[in-house]
Order: sequence, then structure tokens, then C-alpha cells
Amino acid sequence: MDDIYELNLKNVTAWIAAGAMIFGAVVPYVPQYKEIKRKEDAEGFSLYVCLTLLIANTLRILFWFGKHYELPLLLQSILMIIAMFIMIKLCINIQNKTQIIRPKERVLTDLDARFFWKWTDFKSYLGFMILFASISGILTYLFLDIPPFIEIVGFLAVLIEAMLGVPQFLRNSSHKSTIGMSIAMVAMWTVGDIFKTCYFVLRDTPVQFQVCGVLQVTIDIAILAQVYLYKANNTGHIRTPIRSD
Repeated sequence: MDDIYELNLKNVTAWIAAGAMIFGAVVPYVPQYKEIKRKEDAEGFSLYVCLTLLIANTLRILFWFGKHYELPLLLQSILMIIAMFIMIKLCINIQNKTQIIRPKERVLTDLDARFFWKWTDFKSYLGFMILFASISGILTYLFLDIPPFIEIVGFLAVLIEAMLGVPQFLRNSSHKSTIGMSIAMVAMWTVGDIFKTCYFVLRDTPVQFQVCGVLQVTIDIAILAQVYLYKANNTGHIRTPIRSD
């Protein structure tokens, strides 16, 4: 009986951990979505956050075909991609709706590098990611039997995701202040990344994931350290931070 109880407890714990991994990464963007929709103001959120996460998670999905890893991590990537497209659509709709002087339409087919990821229609963002996923998918298929290539895909996926907090750190360093950064949000990042890293290690995921987790936690702690370092300069209104410029 004790063995059955222990087995059931382990199963429940595993399901809870898997659920946290699948949905936990998306949760921080829910209040951001609600705030943008409520205020009808998308200026406080950078679409480069979406670009970073879309590329990272697309590569992570391709990595799965070459080297299977935990299913919850695969589902997390799929959910994150959906969430980022939802964020992009909301931001584009609000930007086009609220601007007094409607800007000249900029689309992907203009092939103007100056306006990369600054397009005015949602289809351009969707089209670029379909193009990126298609090219990356073809290359992955062609080199699927070459382990070094697959390892590089996995490393790039987690490295790009791990670097998500670097722009915030650099911004704080440049201004010698953490004004405009929500300490609570960074603390949530840290707790989430610590949980994620522990999950990677305990579940014996590919080493790329474990390195990514450690790097993310290190960056989170460095950002929190800036709060103390620039304490004397921290005066002003606190706003929610973003992980990219």
C-alpha cells in the first residue's frame, strides 16, 4: 500500500512539474497582455521580445526532431510561439488604431532592412516566421543525421533564449539606475528560471538546456544585484520591465 501511495505521489508531482514547465513560461506575459489591452498602449512592450522567443522556440522544436527531449519542453515551445503571435497581433492592432497620424504601411515584401520587425501588418510577422521555420526545417532535415549540426541547433535555441535578459542588464548599466524596472517581475523571472534549471537537471535533459538554465539564473541575479548597486540613483516611477529593447 505504501509503495502504491508513493508511486501515486510521484506521478502527481511529475504531472504538476510538467504543467508548470508547459504553462509557467507564458504566465508572465498574461498581465502584460491585459495591461496593453486595457490601456490601449503597446509602447511599453518591445516586439523584439517576441522575435527572440519565436526564433528560440522554433529552433528548440527543430532540435527535438534530431534529439528527443522531455515532451513538456516541446509543448512549452509550441505554446510560447502561439502566445508570442497573440502578443504581436494585439500590439500591431493597437498601434495602428491609436496613432493619430497613420504611418506609411511597411510590410515584409518591401525588403527594407531598416524596417525589419517594424512592420505595420500582422501577416508580415507571420510570413517571416513561416519563412524562417521553413528554411531552418529544410536544413535540419538535410543534416538530421549529422550530430554536430543538431547539437548546434539545440545550443543556438537555448542560447538565444538565455540572452533574453541581457538588454535589461545593459540598459540598467548604461543608465546607472534600475528606474523603470519592476523588481517583482525580475524576482518572478529568477524563481521561474531556478525551477526550470532544477527541472532540467533532475530530468536529465540535454546539456544545452542545463547550460541555458544556469546562464538565465546568473543573468537574473545580476539584474537583481543592480537594484542594490544603483540604489542611490533609484528614484522615480516603477514600471514593468521588458527583456529586450
